[in-house]
Amino acid sequence: MDFEILAGFMLATAALAFSPGPDNIYVLMQSMVNGKKHGLATVAGLISGCLVHTALLAFGVSAVIKRSDTLFFTIKLFGAIYLIYLAYRVFKSDSDIQLQNSGMPKKSPWQLFKQGFIMNVLNPKVAIFFLAFFPGFLFSDSINTVIQFFVLGFLFMAVSFIVFGLIAILAGYIADFIKGNSRVGLYLKWLQILVFVGIAVYILISDK
Repeated sequence: MDFEILAGFMLATAALAFSPGPDNIYVLMQSMVNGKKHGLATVAGLISGCLVHTALLAFGVSAVIKRSDTLFFTIKLFGAIYLIYLAYRVFKSDSDIQLQNSGMPKKSPWQLFKQGFIMNVLNPKVAIFFLAFFPGFLFSDSINTVIQFFVLGFLFMAVSFIVFGLIAILAGYIADFIKGNSRVGLYLKWLQILVFVGIAVYILISDK
């Protein structure tokens, strides 16, 4: 088992979780409008949805790995290209972080949990991202690949929950910091670009 690969995976996950995106901005806004408890319920729903994507990836890609080295390389090549595409999308996007909470309806923690779960499970972009991100971080030649994908999935969920949970708990401070520092969006934008490109390069040079 290569713990350096796992450490790199967790570091990349944390960097991506901190980068502004629809999910963490949604968590931030729910916490600001409804309070920390509601923000954490949203986080729990979003993270729970990742388990579905992890299971689909684990059983689907593991079968491909057993069948063909060429197919597995094709998946990794697709992943690298997709991550470069995401980096390009971020590069072309506006670096300003928009915090609009006007008109956001108030919901119970259970409603927010369900909404977060459904948002994640039904989002095809999450499935595509998992397919692009995970295969390059298989960390053992002896452990079953299904187990490895589940380990990566649970690590992704744990790290993301910690980061998103901090966003929910510190929502007020984070919002004030963003509003008071006009360049923070630019720094986070380039962090996201570097992480996407770095992961893409790693996937291309990594062994099976």
